[in-house]
Amino acid sequence: MIELTDQPLDFHSLSEYVRSDAAGAVVVFLGTVREFTRGIQTQALEYTAYHEMARQSLQQLETEVRQRFPVIEVGILHRVGALKLGDVSVAIAVSTPHRAEAFAAGQWLIDTLKLRVPIWKKECFSDGREEWQHPGITSNSPPPDLSPAAISTEQNINPDGSQTLPPAKDQPA
Repeated sequence: MIELTDQPLDFHSLSEYVRSDAAGAVVVFLGTVREFTRGIQTQALEYTAYHEMARQSLQQLETEVRQRFPVIEVGILHRVGALKLGDVSVAIAVSTPHRAEAFAAGQWLIDTLKLRVPIWKKECFSDGREEWQHPGITSNSPPPDLSPAAISTEQNINPDGSQTLPPAKDQPA
């Protein structure tokens, strides 16, 4: 189950989706909007993504986690749009025969998702400042131009199968 949505995430259904009589463990990770980031009060977060590429990247993560760990079932949900304090932005659920494998698979998924999936987060602080967050961009840079005309997925596939985006039009290559 892979989903990118602007609606609240149904993490209960996600955990039920991965449950299995063959699984001795189900691990669920929920990324939530926290009140303070680096000591600065957060007002809200905004997530944006190039949906087609993000879905492909999430499906690649599902394939890879199944190759690396004895996963019985996996689900990844990510929210886009405006989120307020306490909202769930990402939900990952993994079932495996044993708990150590489930924890390891879940951690690998969230860590790798944050590095490779083309989803950008704008942190909106209570003092009025805003910062974009994603590996490979500076804190005040907006995400790259996400229009289909600006992106060619065939040109942006790394040797490891992960995908990257070209630099924004106003940023050097």
